[in-house]
Amino acid sequence: MALLNILEFPDPRLRTLASPVDQVDDQIRQLVDDMLETMYAAPGIGLAATQVNVHRQIVVMDLSEEKNSPLVFINPRLEALTDQLEPYQEGCLSVPGFYENVDRPQRVRIRALDQDGAPCELDAEGLLAVCIQHECDHLSGKLFVDYLSTLKRNRIRKKLEKQQRHHSE
Repeated sequence: MALLNILEFPDPRLRTLASPVDQVDDQIRQLVDDMLETMYAAPGIGLAATQVNVHRQIVVMDLSEEKNSPLVFINPRLEALTDQLEPYQEGCLSVPGFYENVDRPQRVRIRALDQDGAPCELDAEGLLAVCIQHECDHLSGKLFVDYLSTLKRNRIRKKLEKQQRHHSE
């Protein structure tokens, strides 16, 4: 397994639309394993392939305290199960150090393929529902900062650009 480099906002590659996975093969399973290792090491609770500059429809997550219950969703399709939106504080490995409230449906259904290529379906609520929506947004080139006001988003971008410049010196 290998640790992958996580792209950081405002990297334009984070805006790339992910393409569907045609076949879940050993190469895809290796990518999933690398993504999980990268997510755990970061540390985070979710990671989309887009964030590691692989533009395929793959997301991984693990909300367990023990970090031993990984979820893998390949070619995910989301359906909101409620019109009611609730705020939840979100952060992102691609937007390190920033946390903001985002309004999202609190119950969703996800249909996808698992790491073995078998169809799976899951109804989720609370943090899991938020995490699923957040990670699936990445596959469409969308970040949680896109839900914020232009002022907040620009402030975060400027701070991260300054940090990135400082690290590259």
